[in-house]
Amino acid sequence: MCGIVGAVSQRDITPVLLEGLCRLEYRGYDSAGIAIIQNNSLQRLRRLGKVNGLQKALAGRSLSGGIGIAHTRWATHGSPSESNAHPHISGDEIAVVHNGIIENHKELRSDLKAAGFEFTSETDSEVIAHRISYHMSNNNDLRDAICLTVQELKGGYASIVVMSTKDPGALYAARAGTPVVIGLGENENFVASDVAALLPETKRFQFLEEGDVAILRCSEVQIYDAEGHDVERPVRVSENTADSADRGNYKHYMEKEIHEQPAALMRTLANRISEGMIPDSIFGEKAEEILNNVGGLHIVACGTSYHAGLVARSQCEEIARLPCVVDIASEYRYRNPVVPDKTLFVAISQSGETADTLAALRSAKKLGYLATLAICNVSESSLIRESDLVLMTHAGQEIGVASTKAFTTQLAALLMLTIVVARHRGLAQNSEHELVSQLAEIPGLVEQSLVLNEAIADLAEEFADKNHALFLGRGSLNPIAMEGALKLKEISYIHAEAYAAGELKHGPLALVDENMPVVAVAPNNELLEKLKSNLEEVRARGGKLYVFADPAVDFEADKDIHIIRMPAHVHPIQEPLLYTVPLQLLAYHVALLKGTDVDQPRNLAKSVTVE
Repeated sequence: MCGIVGAVSQRDITPVLLEGLCRLEYRGYDSAGIAIIQNNSLQRLRRLGKVNGLQKALAGRSLSGGIGIAHTRWATHGSPSESNAHPHISGDEIAVVHNGIIENHKELRSDLKAAGFEFTSETDSEVIAHRISYHMSNNNDLRDAICLTVQELKGGYASIVVMSTKDPGALYAARAGTPVVIGLGENENFVASDVAALLPETKRFQFLEEGDVAILRCSEVQIYDAEGHDVERPVRVSENTADSADRGNYKHYMEKEIHEQPAALMRTLANRISEGMIPDSIFGEKAEEILNNVGGLHIVACGTSYHAGLVARSQCEEIARLPCVVDIASEYRYRNPVVPDKTLFVAISQSGETADTLAALRSAKKLGYLATLAICNVSESSLIRESDLVLMTHAGQEIGVASTKAFTTQLAALLMLTIVVARHRGLAQNSEHELVSQLAEIPGLVEQSLVLNEAIADLAEEFADKNHALFLGRGSLNPIAMEGALKLKEISYIHAEAYAAGELKHGPLALVDENMPVVAVAPNNELLEKLKSNLEEVRARGGKLYVFADPAVDFEADKDIHIIRMPAHVHPIQEPLLYTVPLQLLAYHVALLKGTDVDQPRNLAKSVTVE
């Protein structure tokens, strides 16, 4: 959950490293640091806080050189502080940046202290620098020392990049777990934890595979596999552009990404609807054979993506009449699931590098599933490369930590999957055409929902001084209530929980009073009357209700109930997407009023690449 960038060139690479850090700041923003080999001397500068603090400190320093590494940190071991910031060094020769967790760092630290090494941080990462230095003292070969160190590390230590004054023209990178990407330039080369960091410099990339070690020099890149053999990794050309991270006229990335959802959904659906049908081929070459044999779905994801999976469960069971199980990836990977015959394993991740979801996918491959399917937003990701079938969401780069367009495009992608498997299970052609027609209308409906922005901005004032909130929904809208609560707590720091509305009397009703706003999503469907009864329970206890309601629902506003009318009555499969947007806007405007950091909320990072 940290950002790494490195470069080796014949020009000054300090500006390149700083630009890369800015582009990776969403991955970690507790502290930032840079190290350069300048005149064959290791120079380092670190600062607590965000990258702009490092930039200001550099403005007063003459720090330049043709080789260097830089890092943004999201704290795991040791509090955010300058001493715990990366890069970490050993003596005046070795500098290391690290992304991941080393589970045996205490044992290694004890051994190194006994060998005379002094530690200046609380981190597990500093162990790497000293361990490489320890092995260098025995054989004086940097690559061997790195390989020996990597073999000693236990846990998802993810990725490291190393440089040394002993070999001042080279960067060394190693991968275990999350990605290490090599950017290829002209007489210069780059390394990073994410393609986004390097897009201003190159669009040509190589992705290290598990266990790989790479040596980058200005003129060449050498890659060795886990057994030490010289290997070639394919060169991929990224479809992303350097300006995809431009915030434009929006105040925050989250605001921009909320308003990009209609266009993002159009990209998700583009070229995937033909004559009122969704072709199997959008999932890959083997899709027809696999999907024709699906007897059930097992969806695994984390956070927001997990909520998308819960919506898909309702739709899959209703439309395809297919059993569907949804698991949180961090729990799935530590139990021994029973896998029914012909079950398709579906992994959902915005980044495709979520540590728990990747581990779940790798476990699933050993458990007898029919096949694996990845639903993802990043074409170069590990999840995509390791799955049998793939459905890209094409949401575009999402930088705000609180996911918005990634979520709604996942909902659309899962709905496409549901319709396709329903066809293979005998869904009538006219029914499929009707569902596909409703699916195609979703981008326009989401566009309409954005007109609620000003009304929701006014409503947010009711929440700004509150400490708790309750969200209610039923059926496929219950996960949308869960997503609304997650958004509010993520960026406004208001404690928010979501419940299926029918569960109120089984505990949560005890919390309801005039100081806890209760938010409900109320489409005009078969569960409406049940929901109304649940909301009356809230009113009877003095609670204040904020209801996002279908235009035809006969709620009457009064001092205890605020009604926000949705712009249109919609088909049940459209409801989850339409009702998501106002809850995103509510969280955004409440956060603005509270003055929190919308795009980079405290204690969170965008890409969760550690367990």
